[in-house]
Amino acid sequence: MTVHITSFGPGKVILLGEHGVVYGQPALAAPISRGVRAWAVPAQKCGIELPDALKTEHSKSLEKAFQRAAKVTGHPKVLVTLESDLPLSMGLGSSGALSVAVSRVLIEAKTARPATQQQLEQVAFEMEKEFHGTPSGVDHTTSARGQMILFKRGSVKIVKAPKPVRVLVAIVGERPSTKKTVAALRERQARWPERYKRLFLEIGRVAREGAAAVTAGDLDSLGDLMNVNQGLLNAVGLSSEGLEAMVNRLRRHGALGAKLTGAGGDGGAVLGLFREPEPIVAKLEREGVTCFVSQLAGPRAL
Repeated sequence: MTVHITSFGPGKVILLGEHGVVYGQPALAAPISRGVRAWAVPAQKCGIELPDALKTEHSKSLEKAFQRAAKVTGHPKVLVTLESDLPLSMGLGSSGALSVAVSRVLIEAKTARPATQQQLEQVAFEMEKEFHGTPSGVDHTTSARGQMILFKRGSVKIVKAPKPVRVLVAIVGERPSTKKTVAALRERQARWPERYKRLFLEIGRVAREGAAAVTAGDLDSLGDLMNVNQGLLNAVGLSSEGLEAMVNRLRRHGALGAKLTGAGGDGGAVLGLFREPEPIVAKLEREGVTCFVSQLAGPRAL
């Protein structure tokens, strides 16, 4: 190999259905415009240059995840470097994006051919196991597909949109680890299984209805489903005062729907569905809110 290999792994949002996949339900997920870029250049051995900004605990898990991917791909003799514009630990799929970006350059460095979808998802899943133990698979699958999907374990359906689906992503702040949030939910679910089964069945129905709304180009229905989903997530204990405040703030600014994305907890990110989100981003940024716009699906303006 005499040239650089580059790869981009987009982050992701869960438009509808957080945590449902853990309990056998689907989730409506989509890639966002921000993510992780990886470069590979020839080297004496396979290695990765870790970004200075990574905290120690993140750098250790990244090194271990990289070694998993290197082993699976046959240790191609390249040095991989990373660049990210995706906030870490905010429920935006940073580890899945990183896994996809790194896996693609390692596969292509070893085979001298573009990675197949199956190869990419298999290697990225190995990395995600290091990050999350028993990941649902939705993060790296969404990043690898690069399209909106209705994801259920063992099933991936591409969701096409005749109209642009555009969201405002607002960062609320740091949140507990996904493992901690998931463990607390699992404890409640084990204590009252029938109650939580009903709630997750409804979350699954909302995700399926959302996919149908996207396909029909019905943004009003999609927004209403996002609001319903937020209520259900609050009911199962995944929301917080800070998240609810941002959800209500986006609704006051005219969002068709607003909800948390990711694991939930005391922080993370909130999505607002808007037909024209840019003016709202400008207002929120003046108020000190970190936010950005991303198109999740549908035709893009020329």
